Amino acid sequence: MLLIIKNVLKQNQLKVISTLLKQADFVDGKLSAGKEAVKVKNNVELAQQSPLHDQLNQMVMTSLLQHPEYQASVFPLKVATPFYARYAKGMEYGFHVDDPVMGAASGGMQNRYRSDISTTVFLNDDYDGGELIIKTAFGEQSIKLSAGDAVVYPSSSLHKVTEVTKGERLVAVTWAQSMIKDNSQRELLYELGQARETLLEKSPNSDETSKVSNVYANLVRRWSEL
Repeated sequence: MLLIIKNVLKQNQLKVISTLLKQADFVDGKLSAGKEAVKVKNNVELAQQSPLHDQLNQMVMTSLLQHPEYQASVFPLKVATPFYARYAKGMEYGFHVDDPVMGAASGGMQNRYRSDISTTVFLNDDYDGGELIIKTAFGEQSIKLSAGDAVVYPSSSLHKVTEVTKGERLVAVTWAQSMIKDNSQRELLYELGQARETLLEKSPNSDETSKVSNVYANLVRRWSEL
């Protein structure tokens, strides 16, 4: 499922994030790339040892994880600390698939996670080029969102970032292991959950609402992996 989530970050948060990133130390993005991605990756990322991570994550990750659309579509079990990436003019990221298992192997299996869902949070929009292209069963989807918006998509998707031709592109990218491993099941639960929320608002005491709510709860119970 490919889903756009609007207004994850507010304007006041984006201003603070922009100020922090202007003073940040960035390193070659190839340092965090897997064997496939390293060949096509051309960007820079906030240095892992940067003290700015905590400040940025308090705004970006707190807002993302608390967003009801993210919760309803991702069913997050484990969520990775994001990479803060910058694409200057001429930078791009060729077609690749995200690594299936991520996290520091040195920290033991508790620090490893399966990448089911990728999320890109757009931190600015004053640049040209830099579209996120995702290959889907319905063809290539070109994504370029307003600052503060996010896109959620399967980590198994073949995707790329086109060359930035003017300005610079700033994004936060994170991955999640979902309680619902199967993408088609997650999509069904998201749609059923949306219908359930509508029924709960319009006719909370009806038999139909009760039945839909029970089916939703029992499907989550059947399909979840904890």
